Amino acid sequence: MKTVDLLTSTRINGILRQAQDVPKGAEQSRSKLNRTIKFYTLGCKVNQYDTQCINEKFLSQGFKESADLDKAGTCLINTCSVTSSADRKSRSIIRQCIKGNPSAKIIVTGCLVKKDYLSLGEIPGIDLIVSRAFFPEGISGFSGHTRAFLKIQDGCNNFCAYCKVPLIRGRSRSKPLERIIAEAQQLVKNGFKEIVLSGICLGSYGKDLSPKANLLEVIEAIEKINGLWRIRLSSIEVRDISRELIAKIAGSQKLCRHLHIPLQSGDDQVLKNMQRSYSRNDYLSLIRRIRKKIPDIAITTDCLIGFPTESEDHFQHTLETIKEVLPLKVHIFPYSKREGTAAARNFHQQLKPEVVKERFYRLKKEAAFLSLAYQRRFLDRDLAVLMEARPKDDPYFWEGHSSNYLKVRVKSKKNLKNQLIPVRLKKITKDYILGMIG
Repeated sequence: MKTVDLLTSTRINGILRQAQDVPKGAEQSRSKLNRTIKFYTLGCKVNQYDTQCINEKFLSQGFKESADLDKAGTCLINTCSVTSSADRKSRSIIRQCIKGNPSAKIIVTGCLVKKDYLSLGEIPGIDLIVSRAFFPEGISGFSGHTRAFLKIQDGCNNFCAYCKVPLIRGRSRSKPLERIIAEAQQLVKNGFKEIVLSGICLGSYGKDLSPKANLLEVIEAIEKINGLWRIRLSSIEVRDISRELIAKIAGSQKLCRHLHIPLQSGDDQVLKNMQRSYSRNDYLSLIRRIRKKIPDIAITTDCLIGFPTESEDHFQHTLETIKEVLPLKVHIFPYSKREGTAAARNFHQQLKPEVVKERFYRLKKEAAFLSLAYQRRFLDRDLAVLMEARPKDDPYFWEGHSSNYLKVRVKSKKNLKNQLIPVRLKKITKDYILGMIG
């Protein structure tokens, strides 16, 4: 077993031969193999995009995607390593695949590989460990999704104290605009009505290109594509949201009224220790500017709790900040020590697990209350909903999202998939809003 570059066009055939233990030139033996593959993806939108790239490369070589582990000839696990919990989950799925299908070839890639491939090599049953490439070739579809994620940027230059990502994915690098346009055009041609522009640090797009470019240029270019109804932005940092971008969202017919802006902490001292580049006031001032221009916009965010220097007063500041933001959703992450980061080097004393757990649930409860308050503003109003699929727990309904990322269900016998439907929102439930087609 060895580590190789991941599935670039020039190396795919050699790697496939390694994955299937087929000698070069043994075409007859290769045709008798079980050329089905099952994919597992952990982590962010960028990882999901990467898996789609890998998927298309395998399918182009005669593989078929399998929905069942026990029927697959190959299993590929695209791992995540953003937290220790993600590490554990990645390793758990690897072991599940090995145990659930002992005859399958097991390929492991993704963020866990970059730093931990030696320890992964000690797991009996892994056939191939593969490091990641940037995938400049792009994708033409998005298996199992109605919205397509389009990665335009990878890597990060921020080096927040708690974050392992720059150590794994490297410095920020951007996809040339002409490739983005071509990829978006192909996705729309293949039926995708909404594209989610994605990246590890989306707002840094274009700073490494020559000549330099920016996110607004990408938006304005793909807005012109006929048949593309929606453009959604993935996570974007405070300092990357300019007045021009806010004005663009406010005036665009295609840009979704939704921004995911990580907060991490509402306390200035903790933000400083985290090596974040803004203050609490910077964050709240930005939110006020956005809401002044786009009153109905949905704000979603991330909060990291239990950072080594976080006191009860610091945590209270986070709660107070969140109340002012009124987010639709808060993704809450307990601090996880990541070797090689500044926090792991500089802050050795960790908070007690029971303290972190108690803060987690307090923030979760407050976030649920605030989400409900935001959603109530839209009851008895009509919103356009892009229908995605029938929910598994109720085949008489269709489910989709509004521009401002409200999950909506409607009852209908018709096939509404990939249609933009006007819906009047009537009732808020735990997981979605029930609506009626007007």
